[in-house]
Amino acid sequence: MTRPFHLGWFLQGSSVQAWGEPWTGAIGRDWMVPELFCDLARALERARFDYVLIEDSSYIGESYAGSREIYLQHGLSVPRQDPSVIATLMAAATKHIGIVPTLSTFAYPPYLLARLVASLDQVSSGRIGWNMVTGSSDYAAMNYGMDGMPPHDLRYDMADEYMAAVNALWDSWEPGAILADTASGVLVDHTKVHAPNFAGQWYKTRGPLNSGPCPQGRPVIAQAGGSPRGRRFAATHADTVVAQVKGAAGMKAYRDDVRAHAVAQGRNPDDVKILFLVTPTLGDTMEEAELRLRQRRARIAAQVPQMLAFFGKITNIDFGQMDLDTPVDQMELTTNGHQQSLDEFKRFAGKRSLREAMLAYRGNPGSVDLVGTPDAVASQMEEAMQEAGGDGFLLSMNDVSRRAVAEVADGLVPALQARGLVRREYAHPHFRDNLREF
Repeated sequence: MTRPFHLGWFLQGSSVQAWGEPWTGAIGRDWMVPELFCDLARALERARFDYVLIEDSSYIGESYAGSREIYLQHGLSVPRQDPSVIATLMAAATKHIGIVPTLSTFAYPPYLLARLVASLDQVSSGRIGWNMVTGSSDYAAMNYGMDGMPPHDLRYDMADEYMAAVNALWDSWEPGAILADTASGVLVDHTKVHAPNFAGQWYKTRGPLNSGPCPQGRPVIAQAGGSPRGRRFAATHADTVVAQVKGAAGMKAYRDDVRAHAVAQGRNPDDVKILFLVTPTLGDTMEEAELRLRQRRARIAAQVPQMLAFFGKITNIDFGQMDLDTPVDQMELTTNGHQQSLDEFKRFAGKRSLREAMLAYRGNPGSVDLVGTPDAVASQMEEAMQEAGGDGFLLSMNDVSRRAVAEVADGLVPALQARGLVRREYAHPHFRDNLREF
């Protein structure tokens, strides 16, 4: 019997969702006030999801043909609001689910980030995570006064030191430091609050945090460690890992590798929960689900430039200058950005042309294909987990709408619960404890 697994939701930024897609209502008008995201968080909490991860980037793409036009015209990750603001509102709308904003190490000095995340953890009563990213775009770096991003592996070396700095700040308040003793008149025991005086090669911070302690001690750390260096980093620091590798066998190999790295770092590998990105297509019947999949692929077929523009945004590659009919294996494609995404795309593409490869890649999103009735998809998820070994799935929907959320929360999840595959109730008040429940 498959042991229970975890569920998360990968939200493509605090931005316009699925612009131009069916069932999205007046999203182009309503996106500024994030009722959709608060409704999403409430629905997923009702379905007992572990967390919502809010992906982010802090720049407008211009990798495609050296122009911002296609990104702005089609709402490709723009406009986009600061995820910490949206995380605050989503946390206020819920009581149990974890909320995980994405914050970049290059954009926040360690003290600012540690204080912000500690404050979020406090106001959410211990339900905040941090999706730790090093950044990948030179355009984003320039928005913060830098000339460009450091090389990929150096960014992870710097991030190791960054983690040491923020952990020292979160640890600057010992457990029990807050006495709140009205009889003695002492609020805080000063002997349990310490200045880390952290000084590294790239980062320096004095501390202690003036915000006080995180209810969880430290926030939950999420990380998308895909490259070899990224996997080592994730195995060292992350509580949950975002992964997208094709096929159940690839999922198992990836999970085994990260867990081996965790053991090498002296960690319990069961404390690193690896969630694989999937995009289920649901219907009342198998025929309806397959029809909806064909309809989505038909829409995608007309959006090759947009797909290449988005992929170029995260890999810093200008696909607008390339012949769509050239086989991918004949192209020199390298990146200082999302290395795992590019490597996975090249492996998937094989000898296909750029056009064919992108259509196939986006037409079969996620680690495994999930198509059918809620019960059929639940069975497919169970089978994939049995082969991969765990730990769960991170749902990333192409058409985020209230309809799509309801189909998952009120259709798919009950089918999973009926099979004993996901939780029916939260066992703990804090996010990390629920992650480690099984």
